[in-house]
Amino acid sequence: MNEEKTLRIGIVGAGGIVKQRHLPGLRALPNIQITAVANSTLASAEAFCRDFAPEAKPIARWEDVVDNENVDIVWIGAHPYMHHDVTDFGLQCGKHVFTQARMAATLQEAEHMWERAQSCPDLVTAICPPPQGMKSGEMVKKLLADGAIGTPHQALLHSFNGAWLDASQPAHWRQRTETSGIQILTLGIYTEVLQKWLGHITEVEARGNIVIPERQGYTVETPDFVNVLARFRSGLEATMMFSGVAAHAPTDRLWLFGTEGTLSYDFTTEEVSLGKRGGGLEVVPVPYDMQREWTVERDFIQAVRDPQAPRPKPDFTEGVCYMRVVEAVWEAMETRAAVKCA
Repeated sequence: MNEEKTLRIGIVGAGGIVKQRHLPGLRALPNIQITAVANSTLASAEAFCRDFAPEAKPIARWEDVVDNENVDIVWIGAHPYMHHDVTDFGLQCGKHVFTQARMAATLQEAEHMWERAQSCPDLVTAICPPPQGMKSGEMVKKLLADGAIGTPHQALLHSFNGAWLDASQPAHWRQRTETSGIQILTLGIYTEVLQKWLGHITEVEARGNIVIPERQGYTVETPDFVNVLARFRSGLEATMMFSGVAAHAPTDRLWLFGTEGTLSYDFTTEEVSLGKRGGGLEVVPVPYDMQREWTVERDFIQAVRDPQAPRPKPDFTEGVCYMRVVEAVWEAMETRAAVKCA
């Protein structure tokens, strides 16, 4: 497609992430038009179009957004349980597809999405990246490559919050396997981040628990907290702890321990700290040209317009890699044994 052509976008699932992040990013680009929207109900699609995209047509069935001559790009903002079907049908219809994270509800679905994308190399596909670690992640990779902490051998990551402590509240969609599938808290997010920085996880052990097993008559099957011991291909081992029932929780943070020192990343402040053996931790200044800002929508549209442009990341290969880890964590919890991820 040449640069002058208007790209027409059909949205499937127009919730908070689309309103707050994707739509502003798309609106900032020239020659972009939202043409069709399907949401959880026709009424909610109509409300979205009225308030955010008056030029678009609200549509009851998502299939009619995808198989639509006025749509070039399918933009999926729905929950993980829909990602496979919408992506698969979209690619069959010859549409470029952007899907919200997490990649899919199951590993099998993610692998089939990858296979379908491989069979459509001219179509652009991508998964929404996590904002966690985006701003200063390049500095982390540079410090590790430069040997700033020697050889990394151990890591600790904690991601805690107290959002699920109130037992009187209904189950969040992330706690409902019928909408989120095998996803658990921020496990998939931080698995994606750590594999980008440290290489692939090859084996996991895991323990988790459901603290509040029933919410307003709904039986919860997704753990309220999970602790994972992960082994990376390099030999590094990481303890990864996640919780939705931790009052007074500390900020999400990663610690990397190496033979020559320690590297830490605060995911709330985006600060990178470095300490050498025998010294204290100090914040590392990150040059502006190494800081990455949110350019997700621009990167995807650029790839659609220009076949020579870099394909946006994360791609479906990266998605399958973290989905393998997430599934392995479930198996490890059930078997109480170490499980290979590849």
